[in-house]
Amino acid sequence: MKKALIIGIWALFLLLVSFKRKDIIPFSVPKGWPQPVYNFKKKPLTAEKINLGRTLFYDPALSKDSTISCNSCHSQFSSFTHADHALSHGIAGKIGNRNSPVLINLAWSSHFMWDGSITHLNEQAKRPITNPLEMDENMDSVVSRLQQDIRYRSLFSMAFEDSVATEEKMLEALTQFMLTLVSTNSKYDRVMAAQDTFTVNELRGYTLFKAHCSSCHTEPLFTNDGFENNGLYVDETLNDFGRIKITHTPADSLKFKVPTLRNIEYSKPYMHDGRFKTLSQVINSYMRGIQHSPTLSPKLQKMIYLDEQQKNDLIAFLLTLSDKDFIHNKRFAYCSK
Repeated sequence: MKKALIIGIWALFLLLVSFKRKDIIPFSVPKGWPQPVYNFKKKPLTAEKINLGRTLFYDPALSKDSTISCNSCHSQFSSFTHADHALSHGIAGKIGNRNSPVLINLAWSSHFMWDGSITHLNEQAKRPITNPLEMDENMDSVVSRLQQDIRYRSLFSMAFEDSVATEEKMLEALTQFMLTLVSTNSKYDRVMAAQDTFTVNELRGYTLFKAHCSSCHTEPLFTNDGFENNGLYVDETLNDFGRIKITHTPADSLKFKVPTLRNIEYSKPYMHDGRFKTLSQVINSYMRGIQHSPTLSPKLQKMIYLDEQQKNDLIAFLLTLSDKDFIHNKRFAYCSK
């Protein structure tokens, strides 16, 4: 009996030490920023899950014909959106119905997609994977494909101490990688930290921004995480009325999620349908392209007028939101190992 007990204890010890302890990676909140919406206490970050998520993010095996990855519409050089076309492109040349949003600072978001149809980041990646116009796959097939790959069995084992791939584990790993996509080192941030100074043009632009833009694009995230009708005319081809499709509430007609302006230099084209190619076109739209309707944002009821110098100053400020370190951070890039 004593010998059996000793053997049992030793076996338990070996089982415990065979599992590599997962070091929790603390999520750093920049000074002056609000606390994240995402619950890191419930789902703490680990290096192994982040690595699995990054591998999945760049793998076209998540699509039906293995040609489209998450990165196809969310490229790092464009602040994790696409830059060469207005609407998302899917497998077999299919065209989506919206411009892909940037994937940055997602820990502070409570809703995802332009219409807010996803309310938890853990579910976000599932939408493009199963969308027939994008990756056009079902989750069971993706999981089966991953389970048959010896590399993924190893990665799942390291991340979850279990080599069995599941939809839940896959989505959690993708979420962990996306949570690391934090952009906080623009010139604007350095100025706010008293480590740099605005030029005369940038400072004038900052004053204009606070007067005309900051109520929706609230500092320091440069979004209020809300939904607004910003006066765009309805594209007759897409016929997209925004959030009303989700809530079925007339007050939400023509409302779309307010995007962050961080890295706006890199994330063109702009708006939910990618209709504008330049920041100058965006500003002109707010000056003389507003379509009045019952749900138009109260902040846009009054006409905005800027002369050419003021437009240039505002753009000069917006360019201070560019974070080159983020765009070139190797931690976010594809790694074949």
